[in-house]
Amino acid sequence: MKQICVIDGQGGGIGSAIIKALKEFFQETVEIIALGTNAIATAQMLRAKANRGASGENAIIKTTKDTDIIIGPIGIIMAQAMMGEVTPAMAKAVAESRGKKLLLPLSQDNIEIVGLSAIPLPLLIKSLIQRNLKDLRITKK
Repeated sequence: MKQICVIDGQGGGIGSAIIKALKEFFQETVEIIALGTNAIATAQMLRAKANRGASGENAIIKTTKDTDIIIGPIGIIMAQAMMGEVTPAMAKAVAESRGKKLLLPLSQDNIEIVGLSAIPLPLLIKSLIQRNLKDLRITKK
């Protein structure tokens, strides 16, 4: 079974929205792991029906090492992003993971990704799934 890690911080709203869309699309054919930079974010993502979850630097470092896919805002690969919640060690672990990284281009302080159009989060998530994950879906007979 493929393993997808969703990483978020602060209130976990972005991660929760991603997990809800993943659950709707995949149902129980993939394992979704909620990784929060803090316990509040993890709790929100677990409420969105992640299969399991953990919080903090060590959990993110350990879990992302061997996962298949990592999804989150672009800040998860930037040290000190999300108001300092993403530690340098977290950003390094995500960036160095063997798993495919699917990053949402959501704004960060002092960073602008030139050439991107402003697209609402629900449409970004839909596009992420349709363009990058649809081939993972296993249809039940």
